[in-house]
Amino acid sequence: SIRQESAVATEQDVSIRYYICSKELEAQTLLEATRSHWGVEVMHWSLDTAFCEDNSRIRADDRAEAFARIRQICLNLLKSETTFKGGIKRKRMNCAMDENYLSKVLESLTGQ
Repeated sequence: SIRQESAVATEQDVSIRYYICSKELEAQTLLEATRSHWGVEVMHWSLDTAFCEDNSRIRADDRAEAFARIRQICLNLLKSETTFKGGIKRKRMNCAMDENYLSKVLESLTGQ
């Protein structure tokens, strides 16, 4: 189990989370595995909220995996672009509406 204590202003919150694992691991190793897993979950949540990935009807052949990779690349490009202050959805819309902004986002692919 992992016990987490946090304090905000005068309130203190304590939560305990339990994990099931078939291996006996050191606490640090388990912590790293948990954080790594949550990184993957956050990426999938971002893809679903920004690109409606869960609603994709692409299923045939390797197309589903290919489009998933394209969406991941797009997500990384939009996250790395810092001149426009907005979320991923707004950056995506800005790319659709402004060719100059789209060019700026795509510049990072060429390293310029």
